[in-house]
Amino acid sequence: MALRLLKITLVFLLVLLLAAVVWIGTIGKDLFRTATGSVSRSLCTSAFLARLDPQRTLTEEQLPLMRGIGWAIHYEVDRARREVRTSVFGDFSARAVYREGLGCLLVQGDGAVPEAAGFEPEPIASTWPANVIEPADPAIRHALDRAFAEPDPAHPRLTKAVVVLHDGQLIAERYAPSYGPDTPIWAHSISKSITSALIGILVHQGKLRLDQPAPIAAWRSPTDPHHAVTVDQLLRMDSGLPFDETDGALSPMTRMLYLEPDMAGYAAKMPLAHSPGTAWGYSNLSYLLLGRAIRDTTGGDAVDAARFARRELFGPLGMRDAVIETDATGTPIGASNVYASARDLARFGQLYLDDGVVDGQRILPEGWVNYSHSQTLDTGYGAGFWTNLVNHGRVPVWDAPWGMPQLPKDMYYARGAFGQYVVIVPSERLVVVRMGISLYYGDDTGDLVAAVIAALHRQAPARPSVAAILR
Repeated sequence: MALRLLKITLVFLLVLLLAAVVWIGTIGKDLFRTATGSVSRSLCTSAFLARLDPQRTLTEEQLPLMRGIGWAIHYEVDRARREVRTSVFGDFSARAVYREGLGCLLVQGDGAVPEAAGFEPEPIASTWPANVIEPADPAIRHALDRAFAEPDPAHPRLTKAVVVLHDGQLIAERYAPSYGPDTPIWAHSISKSITSALIGILVHQGKLRLDQPAPIAAWRSPTDPHHAVTVDQLLRMDSGLPFDETDGALSPMTRMLYLEPDMAGYAAKMPLAHSPGTAWGYSNLSYLLLGRAIRDTTGGDAVDAARFARRELFGPLGMRDAVIETDATGTPIGASNVYASARDLARFGQLYLDDGVVDGQRILPEGWVNYSHSQTLDTGYGAGFWTNLVNHGRVPVWDAPWGMPQLPKDMYYARGAFGQYVVIVPSERLVVVRMGISLYYGDDTGDLVAAVIAALHRQAPARPSVAAILR
């Protein structure tokens, strides 16, 4: 009897082992490569661009997403070569290499690094003070205290930066330890709003039109269903491409960002889920294709695209620390991989508050700002920005609110994963930036902005009555 039980046990273990081998060779392989790619790129940027502690970044940003395999993650930072290599279970290695002016590039294997030298960007001047501006108003100080508080240690907020502009003036800011006014922070999907602005600049220069078919080489044939997709539809995410970001470890978004050297090429091959212009679906794919359009229109490689962004957007705004990473083909990862300081992003928000004009110079086309936060179909999304126009229903798949009902209806905002926000409130002449590594983040930014607005209203002098004026 014991021998028979042993045989059954051995057969069961053998079947389990074979199943594990098959899983690792198929789905598991892609999961592990996604994990090591994510860690390598994140820690590379932490070490060489933001100059933060890679181990702290791993602990706060990456390990909570590893779902049980964190103990098997191993990374090495090679400061001489400016690269990070990561493996899991000693295999599935991924390598990220830092390139000056271009950020970190995820490289497949030990192959050559495209544009390895990068370029030496011209310094961008800033008129803002080097020191941190503490709020003078106790109520605003209290609002910042709450933004950085950790009421639930089991679900940390990990706020890293808050910056407040009112009437174009920097009135308050605060940073977590090791962070400061010049620390580039991963903007995640705020990148989409910056990509939208770069497209706007190309429209302003007459190099693109919103109503033209998207200038994607793979879609040139009139018989291709994608040929009808316009630049406007890519910006609005109603191109017909599928909702590509889900809670699963593998999705079209993660596959594109961590497994594909030609990300826009992968996006261009994705079948349409709907006819263009008929349905909205959150689309990283669309913004990689817009990144390809920016690359192709500005010169055709990573350095040309980076110089265009610095010359036409970052430089005029004083965004000193902003970088857009690219894929191996030189395409800006316009969906997710902008790194910028909180001050940089506040300047970006101010550009929109000022209708696309900075220092008397029109950066964005006339009417572009209103276009950017005009409603797409029946959603709370515009064209690169989220709006506060819909306070019913939820974002599909995510089950998240469209807007922030505690704020004025004219508010609109750029938003990124882990609690990245650039909130623009025209009626209050207000821009609030909140950045963090917040896996467990709710409506805190709306509450922060509401508290700042309340404080500003208490500061404002009372207006005299009509009777008092006539006396």
